[in-house]
Amino acid sequence: MDAIFADAFYWIALLNPQDSWYEVVSHYRPSFNLITTDVVLDETLNFFSQKGNFMRLKAVSLYESIQIDSQVVVISTTPLIRNAAKELYKNRLDKGYSMTDCISMVVMKQNNIIEILTHDHHFTQEGFKILF
Repeated sequence: MDAIFADAFYWIALLNPQDSWYEVVSHYRPSFNLITTDVVLDETLNFFSQKGNFMRLKAVSLYESIQIDSQVVVISTTPLIRNAAKELYKNRLDKGYSMTDCISMVVMKQNNIIEILTHDHHFTQEGFKILF
């Protein structure tokens, strides 16, 4: 399956008209299915947790719509994925990778995904192509 990975950057910008990337992201139409992870969605919800009731509800609505969208696959973080991500995290001490980034990178490698909807340059350091 051809797919593009959707990072929290994408989901956050898509929801937030105040985000500097909102215009670009909201006009982007992926030509492939999207893959994301449960921890990316957690990170998205966490971002909006202190943004007031309206934005919290928008985030929950997005989360619920992603769960039923046939063009979005949400991969749950298994112990095997988490362990591989921990090893990447441990082996890249010179990088500023978050654990969520490492989980995303592992999932992308496991699913042969090269492109990611993000502006996070950490992904280019691992050979991925960022699309924003």
